[in-house]
Amino acid sequence: GGGGGGGGGGASAFSPIAPRTSSRRRSTTTTTTTSLGVTGQQAESKGPAAFLRKLKSDLPQYEWLAEGTGNPQNKIDMPDYVRSVLDQPEAPKREAENSERTARIRGRFEEASADAAALKNMLVGDADAEAWWRTPRDVPKGGREVTKDDPLTVLVAGGGLAGLVTAAACHAKGMKVAIFEQASSYAPYGGPIQIQSNALRAIQRISPECFEELVAAGTVTADRVSGLKIGYKKGNKLAGLYDRGDWLVRFDTVGPALEAGLPATVVVDRPVIQQILVKHGMPGGTVRIKSRVQTFQDLGAGRGVCATLEDGTKAYADVLIGADGIWSQVRKTLHGLGDGAGGFAASGAAGGAIDDREARKLARDTVEIAAKADRRYSGFTCYAALAPHRASNIEDVSYQILLGEKKYFVSTDGGGSVSSGSR
Repeated sequence: GGGGGGGGGGASAFSPIAPRTSSRRRSTTTTTTTSLGVTGQQAESKGPAAFLRKLKSDLPQYEWLAEGTGNPQNKIDMPDYVRSVLDQPEAPKREAENSERTARIRGRFEEASADAAALKNMLVGDADAEAWWRTPRDVPKGGREVTKDDPLTVLVAGGGLAGLVTAAACHAKGMKVAIFEQASSYAPYGGPIQIQSNALRAIQRISPECFEELVAAGTVTADRVSGLKIGYKKGNKLAGLYDRGDWLVRFDTVGPALEAGLPATVVVDRPVIQQILVKHGMPGGTVRIKSRVQTFQDLGAGRGVCATLEDGTKAYADVLIGADGIWSQVRKTLHGLGDGAGGFAASGAAGGAIDDREARKLARDTVEIAAKADRRYSGFTCYAALAPHRASNIEDVSYQILLGEKKYFVSTDGGGSVSSGSR
């Protein structure tokens, strides 16, 4: 995750060290130990890319080729070719940082956090006890007729962004939907999400109201430069020299959007996106918190599905959709994976580790769970954070990735003099 805009807070990343090769299952992998003391697995690189890397490393190295300084053009934030696109009349115009804008963006975040804490629009109390999905239906073999008055019924496991958008799309098509989210609330966790133009168009077609709310709540990032920077001196006189902090690539996202008639890319705080989807994308009471789908049973012959929650509650519907993350219980049941494959299932609503101690525990658990879930763990740990920081190039740069040795840092304009960083 992340974005750009120049600067902002972050935390340390843990890159793999001391690689060793081991044979496991049907393929060869490389196991690595991180500075967290966690062993992970990385897929072995093969093909032309690996061949070229080896060929390059085997070539003789001449120090004099790396002497000198980088191209001055790679130090400019706003190149002429990007400026020419942004100067087009139909391109969005940058709203400079100001106290009113900061208050507006931060206010939406605080409002979303308050709504989450108050369990607004959640399924609770009497409505929960009388929920439609609690009652099994007598469906004949071969299935039932789906009509406007008796629509398709859908259970969604997982109330993160994927689950919420899926539920909103189903509701837009007239289906009756219920979401089961394991978190106790939609906690104000995580950095802003950059919603690209094509994703905004998809949301617009699902729910015009959600689209309008997202655009109103977001910070436009398509009105400035995006790109990749190098975090260390690299290159040579033949291929090109790059000083630390030089641009490798600079581009605009608004040009392709204008050509395709799409809206401009925006960044929106995660809790605000969740609030908008819950409030405007589906009826109140669609989301049931503290509810993790533990397993399910296909009732067969078109009779639907029965999902069992962690507390033993049964839920019945025509369809079950698994949007419960990489350690999906739905996936575990569907593919007959081991008992530990569901893992701790970090919630899409609540987020992940909040400090180094928890990160170490999550990393250790991840390695153990990955083996049972038929997944590989890269050995890298990612942190995301918001920092009250105004970058020096915020008016020209909205999104930048700084590449380092086996690690990278991403920063974005999160809106309201706040940058989002991930590493």
